[in-house]
Amino acid sequence: MPTYEYRCEACDKEFSAILSIDEHELEEQTCPECKSNRVAQLLSVFTAQTSRKS
Repeated sequence: MPTYEYRCEACDKEFSAILSIDEHELEEQTCPECKSNRVAQLLSVFTAQTSRKS
């Protein structure tokens, strides 16, 4: 499942959440620190691991 990164606009805390794509689209995220729902999704770096066929 993808990891999404957020920053709270109320208290400026950054946090991450592991969500399915459906959960990400349907659920509103809240800050674990201050419980505000004013959060912005951050751009994050990812890596893709593939298997190599010999």
